[in-house]
Amino acid sequence: MREEISNWWKQAKRDFQTAKNCRTSGDYYASVFFCQQAVEKGLKSLYILRKGTSPGATHSLIFLAREVNVPEKYLPFVKELTPEFVITCYPDVVGETPYELYDAARADKFIGETEVFLRWLEDQMSRP
Repeated sequence: MREEISNWWKQAKRDFQTAKNCRTSGDYYASVFFCQQAVEKGLKSLYILRKGTSPGATHSLIFLAREVNVPEKYLPFVKELTPEFVITCYPDVVGETPYELYDAARADKFIGETEVFLRWLEDQMSRP
């Protein structure tokens, strides 16, 4: 595996571990943010593996998922997670303080779905 692909994938896995750590510490908004980051970096690694080039500076999980032919069953999750990288960071996006918008149940939902999706990505990464 090319070093660039490996680096994206390793960071995706580390971001997911960070998401779980944030869940444990009660930083639920950060947990969701790092779930989004893990999925984005995982999709970018698969994109580079399949297409041989970078997708460029995009944060759209929807775009990346379509480009690598993610199965339909994962698209609702991808669509829901896509805007979270902005919502979790910027109070002016939704007019609230981001950390007050998230709770354990919401973090747990995204962690569970991210874990399933990353398993699918890992399977794809190991295919010739």
